[in-house]
Amino acid sequence: MDVEERISIIKGFAYEIITEQELRQLFETKNKPKAYDGFEPSGLAHIPVGIYRPLLIREMQKAGIEFHLLLADSFAWINNKFGGNLEVIRKAGEYFLEVWKASKLADMSKVRVHWHKDFISDEEYWKKVLTIARNHTLRRTLRALTIAGRGESLDNQTAVVFYPSMQAADIFYMDVDICQLGLDQRKVNMLAREIAEKLDWKKPVAVHHNLLMGLQGPVKPQQMDEDARKDVLITSKMSKSKPDTAIFVHDSYEDIRRKLRKAYTPPKQVEDNPILQYFKEIIFRVKQEVIVERPAKFGGNVEFKSYEEMERAYKKGEVHPLDLKEALAKELNEMISPIREHFEKNKKAKELYLFMKEQQITR
Repeated sequence: MDVEERISIIKGFAYEIITEQELRQLFETKNKPKAYDGFEPSGLAHIPVGIYRPLLIREMQKAGIEFHLLLADSFAWINNKFGGNLEVIRKAGEYFLEVWKASKLADMSKVRVHWHKDFISDEEYWKKVLTIARNHTLRRTLRALTIAGRGESLDNQTAVVFYPSMQAADIFYMDVDICQLGLDQRKVNMLAREIAEKLDWKKPVAVHHNLLMGLQGPVKPQQMDEDARKDVLITSKMSKSKPDTAIFVHDSYEDIRRKLRKAYTPPKQVEDNPILQYFKEIIFRVKQEVIVERPAKFGGNVEFKSYEEMERAYKKGEVHPLDLKEALAKELNEMISPIREHFEKNKKAKELYLFMKEQQITR
């Protein structure tokens, strides 16, 4: 596979690449670059974590990239997930791993998994954290706190202020070439790139993927900074804390249908339409064609061989929102079924699932 093919794969899912030229140079000089993403273990897995994430890992693997997953237990502790109970947080991390394996969407045997608890026992890691902290301002840190789902308030616990410097240090500690995280993590990746230039460290390429929108549709943030469009996407992302606006990997077919039926889906509107986004970002990454069933009096079933075909038809009003929702419910149920069944039949997985169900998610 040549360099342009590899770049094409990345562009196929990336919201933005910073920068494409740097990515090209990386592929020209390194056969198997390293990329990473990190997660705070928390709560039951919804489709952005359980389905979309492994699909993107699969794309990165297609492009010949060595992928690393960081289970950020230390960050979840700082962020008071599960009341700061580290034992529960680490159980949640084990549960996440079980979800990714059960999805069978990426080759998890080739993914390198790290626990952040192993980083914080190394003095070299803390040296990087403090070096980064010495080379940017408190104002810059506060601006980056959105990566932790926090505002810029001085009422945040002091521990939260360590979050951006620690996350930036992860990049250099793991010596990754590509930060392949969601758009909501953009600020810390830009901070890492600035620090790299300042200290003459290896500057990572930032590849930010789209955020799956919640079923409620677009939500306008109270404050607009930097890029208003990015802020809308971040504010509107699917959240586990709003169960009726999120689809979980344990949801039954009936639950999926019920939630989708209430989803924001304006007729003929393509932009900020969560139903169309799920077809684009999830379904058409797996399937080459999708059948939308319709009553004979409305033209009967229609088959789409690409997302672009579906989008054009929807924009013209040739497909009713309810028909699209019903088709999506069937497709998502088909993708989720292996995960759901794994957690029903596998003893270890079932125990983890039942344990997670019992936990109180805290902020």
